[in-house]
Amino acid sequence: MNPAETSSLVDQFHRLYYGRRERTWGNTFWLGHHVLKCPLDLWTYQEILHEVQPELIIETGTYRGGSALFLASISDLLGRGEILTIDSAHQSGRPRHRRITYLTGSSTSDKILRQVRRRARGKSTVLVILDSGHGKDHVLAELYAYAPFVTPGSYLIVEDTNLNGHPVESDHGPGPAEAVAEFLERNDVFVQDERREKFLLTFNPGGYLEKRETATGSAAGSNTLRGRLRRHLRLGRRATGKPSSA
Repeated sequence: MNPAETSSLVDQFHRLYYGRRERTWGNTFWLGHHVLKCPLDLWTYQEILHEVQPELIIETGTYRGGSALFLASISDLLGRGEILTIDSAHQSGRPRHRRITYLTGSSTSDKILRQVRRRARGKSTVLVILDSGHGKDHVLAELYAYAPFVTPGSYLIVEDTNLNGHPVESDHGPGPAEAVAEFLERNDVFVQDERREKFLLTFNPGGYLEKRETATGSAAGSNTLRGRLRRHLRLGRRATGKPSSA
C-alpha cells in the first residue's frame, strides 16, 4: 500500500470502530469501571507513564472515574504518582483510590486553577491530560491554562482530536484538533510526538504533545498538526471530488 491508501484504510477502520460505540469504546472497562477511551491509547498512556515517571498526573474530564483509576493502577505498579482529576459535575459511584483526588468545578476557573497550582507546586514531574469540553475555544483555554504545569520532558495530551472529520464526526465543528493547531502556531515549547501513534488507531491524532527541554523554534511544516490536517483535507477532496467540510 502507498501512504494514501494506508491512511484511507486506517480512517475507514477508525470510523467503523468509533461509530459502534455501544460495542467498542463505550463498552470498555478497567477493573469494572467504565473507561471511555480507545484501549490502544490506554496502552500508550502506560508506556508514557513508565518512561516519564510523573509525580503528578492532572486530568480534566473525570466522568465516571475509570481513566483516573487506570492511571492510579499504573502508578501503583510504578510505585509513584498521584492523580488530580477535575470535572464540572459530581457523580456518585466513582472509584476510590488512595492516589486519586477528585475536584469539582470548571477546569478553567480561577478557583480550580488555584487548587491545581498548589498541588503542582514542588512536583518534579507533571503530566497533563485534557478531556473535558471538546469545543475549540474551551480546549484552547485549557491548553494555555495547563501547559505551564507540564514539566520539561513530560507530556500535555489533548484527547479526541479525531473529532470534526479527523476522521470522525465531521459535523462537530472546530474542536480539539483545531485548538492544538492554533496552540502550536503560537509557541515553540511543545512538539507533537507521532511515535505515540504507532498503533495506527488513536483517538488523539496529533494530540500527544511533548514539552521540550528548551524552546528551539517551530514551523508549521508537514509534520505539524496543521500540516497533517492540510494533507487530510487534500486526500478528502481527491476521494470525493469535492471540497471537504472539515
